[in-house]
Formats: sequence, structure tokens, C-alpha cells
Amino acid sequence: MKRGGNVTRLAYTGLLIALSTVGSYIKVPSITGTPALDSAPGYFAAMAFGVPEGAVVISLGHLLTALTAGFPLTVPIHLLIAAGMAGCAASVALLMRAFNKWVAAVGGVVLNGIFLPALFIPLPGFGKAFFMAMVIPLVIASALNIGLAVIIYEAMRKFKFSV
Repeated sequence: MKRGGNVTRLAYTGLLIALSTVGSYIKVPSITGTPALDSAPGYFAAMAFGVPEGAVVISLGHLLTALTAGFPLTVPIHLLIAAGMAGCAASVALLMRAFNKWVAAVGGVVLNGIFLPALFIPLPGFGKAFFMAMVIPLVIASALNIGLAVIIYEAMRKFKFSV
């Protein structure tokens, strides 16, 4: 999509953060209560604008979701997850530019739904049980979020809405 001026991009980024807040209340059932539809605006921002906007929107979206769930894994752990989410959005943006939206979507689901929770396996108090309990809800939430982002991105392109 066409890149707008700095003020326009800032306004769109703020709007997408607000949409992440709304999505943070639409949860996918899990043991932590944090998988939600908060990431779709972040993935959209990554596709439409690029790495910085996508990373900011998606990481704040995760922190808002964790806040609505009461930070079940502690604030420091959720800050780490937010950083991981920023990496997922960056990866989606880069995969989309290098390949296409389908490679980006699959890559995002694998990174967010499988790779990120796998990073918790060696941590005390988490282990394989945590991974097994979280992988299905996270894959579902990731697929829903990235799927929504792709649909909205394509609709915006079809109607030539420039951002």
C-alpha cells in the first residue's frame, strides 16, 4: 500500500492500537486467558506499513490483552512475549515483501503459534506441559489474527484505499 505522511501513519497506528484494545477482549480459550484477537491490527500494520508500525501495534496489543487477563504469567514474562510478538510482526512484514501474503501468513502462524511457546520449554515452571497446553490455542488465535489481517489488507488493496 502507498505510504502516507508521518502524521497520517501515526494516526493510522493509533487507530490500529485502539482496534487491538477491542480485540484484546475477544479471547480464545486457554489456560492463561491471553490468546485473543488483539494481533490482527498488528499484522495488518506490518503488511500495510512495515516493521516499525507492525511491531509497535502488535506488542502493545499483547500487553493490553495480558492486562485484561491480569498478567497471568507476570509482567516481565509478558514483556518478553510482547517482544516476541514484535518479532513475529516483523517477520510477517519481511516475508510478505520477499515472497507473498501466503508465505507470510504461514510463517506468522508457525512463529507465533509454535516457535514462541516452544521458547518457554526450558524455563522453570513452564516446560513441555505449558507448551502442550498453549500450542493449540495459540495456533488457532494466530491463524484467526493473521487471516483477518490478510482479508482486510486485500480488501483495502482491492478498493485502492491508500494508507
